Amino acid sequence: MKLARYLRDGDVGFGRVHDDTIVDLQGKAPTMEAFVEAGPVVWERARTSGGAILPLREITLVAPLRPASLRDFLAFEDHAQGGAARRNEQLNPAWYKMPVYYKGNHRQIVGPDEPVPWPNWTERLDFELELACVLGPDQTIFGYTVMNDWSARDVQRAEMAMRLGPAKSKDFATSLGPWIVTADEFDPNAGLAMRASVDGEVWFETGDARMHWTFEQMIAYIADGETVYPCDVYGSGTPFGGCGLDQGRWIPRSATVELEVDGIGILRNAVT
Repeated sequence: MKLARYLRDGDVGFGRVHDDTIVDLQGKAPTMEAFVEAGPVVWERARTSGGAILPLREITLVAPLRPASLRDFLAFEDHAQGGAARRNEQLNPAWYKMPVYYKGNHRQIVGPDEPVPWPNWTERLDFELELACVLGPDQTIFGYTVMNDWSARDVQRAEMAMRLGPAKSKDFATSLGPWIVTADEFDPNAGLAMRASVDGEVWFETGDARMHWTFEQMIAYIADGETVYPCDVYGSGTPFGGCGLDQGRWIPRSATVELEVDGIGILRNAVT
């Protein structure tokens, strides 16, 4: 299933996306977050039944859920190696022993086609093309969505030089969308076809991006000694080239960034 949250007449609903319509599912659960927590029995019922059928042109898609928490990993080996090379270093051997991550701001989530204000304290705004998983009950994966890890690279560089962060350089915005594709319909380990465009120009494209660390390994690592919750969101990090930093260039002001993962969809945001 493709599942989305939407805004209509000032109210937020959620439903199953089918072609150019959305089938309302608020009869199954009051919110998307409650639906994710409800478990497989409710999910299966939602595949074949629902409420009102709404044309997509009559609603506005918003972020597919409100994360309970947000963690972003460094799962692609080529990107990790590229970062080490920029610092004239070898990749730290510890990277191969644990799936490292930082904690993001789960309250500052941006939806599809929602504008992203350019922070007035950065001159180098960047994107990161990522896949994200949404956790269900009992440490399971409910589904996947596209993620844009917006990054203020000049501030990030200063933070990381102090051996702390990233924090302010990331916390201002994270985009998710356009919807969630349930885990039974998407395999992140089969090789990801991904692309990123800025103002219509393709900056990055790959047909076979593969993560060194799987989402199952990420979940197991976090769950060792602490509790993970339904609606937690884990980002994959980007493959090498999936951000301006890897290419040595930065997005212009008033840019429109489109990130796409085949099998999920296109996440589009304009910088204002």
